[in-house]
Amino acid sequence: MKILSSIVMLAVALAAAGCISTSDFEAAQRQISELQEELANIKRTASSKDEVQNVNVRIAEQTETLLRSNATLVTKVNEIEERIQNTQGAVEQATYRIDQVSQQVAKTQRDLEDLRTRVQTPVQPANGGGEATGELTVPGPAVPAVPDVDPMQTYQAAYRDYQRGNFDLAIEGFRDFLSSSANSDLADNASYWIGESLFSQKKYREAIGQFDAVVNKYPKSDKVPGALLKKGYAYINVGEKAQGVVQLQYVLHEHPKSQEASLARQKLKQLGIETK
Repeated sequence: MKILSSIVMLAVALAAAGCISTSDFEAAQRQISELQEELANIKRTASSKDEVQNVNVRIAEQTETLLRSNATLVTKVNEIEERIQNTQGAVEQATYRIDQVSQQVAKTQRDLEDLRTRVQTPVQPANGGGEATGELTVPGPAVPAVPDVDPMQTYQAAYRDYQRGNFDLAIEGFRDFLSSSANSDLADNASYWIGESLFSQKKYREAIGQFDAVVNKYPKSDKVPGALLKKGYAYINVGEKAQGVVQLQYVLHEHPKSQEASLARQKLKQLGIETK
C-alpha cells in the first residue's frame, strides 16, 4: 500500500509539473486501482488458504481422536467378552456340582428304600422246613461304587487348560468328559468349548463343524447364540464372507436380546453392513 501511495503522489507531482497529460494521469490512476484490487484479492486468497489449512488441522485432530476412541472401545469389548466367558465357566461348574449333589441325594434315598424293604422281609430257615427262627439278616449299607475319575474334575481341568491356552489338552479333556457324561447338563458346554478351542487354534473349518454339532444336537442350549456367532466369524476368516454374514444376521434374527447379537451387529458394521 505504501508503494501504491508513492506512485500516486509521484503521478500527481509529474502532472502538476506538466510532465504528463491528464489522460496519462487518469490511465495511471486506473492501473493503480487495478493493482489495489488485485492486491486485495491476493490477501483474501491467502486468508482463505489459512482458513482451509486450519480446518484440515482440526479434521486431522478429530480423526485421530476418533481412532483412539475406537481402539479403546474394541479393547473394552474384548475384555467384556473374556469376562463373560470366565463367568460362564464358573456358572457351568456350579450348575454341574448342584446336579451331582442332586444325583447323590437321589441315590442315597433309593439305597435307604432298598434297605428298608430288606429289613421288613422275613428270612426263611436255612434247612428249608420248620418254623422261621424270627431272626433277620440285616445287610450292611450299600456302598456306592466310586468312579476312578470324577467327570467334573475332568471338565474343570479341561476348562482350565482352555483358559491357559492349552487348547489341545482342553479339546482332549472335553472329549473325555463327553465320552463318560454324554447326558450331563454340561455336555452342550463341553461341545461348545471344543469349538472355541479349535477356533483359537485357527482351525476354522473344524470349528465350523463343531459349532454345527452344538446347534444341531443341543438346539435349546444357551450356547447356541455363541456357536452361531463364532461360526459366522470362522466363515469370514476363511474368506467366505457371504456365509459369515448370513450366520451373523441369523444371530440378530433368532437371538436379538443376547450379548452375541450385540457382537454380531458390531461385526456387521465393521463389514459395512448396516442393521436395524
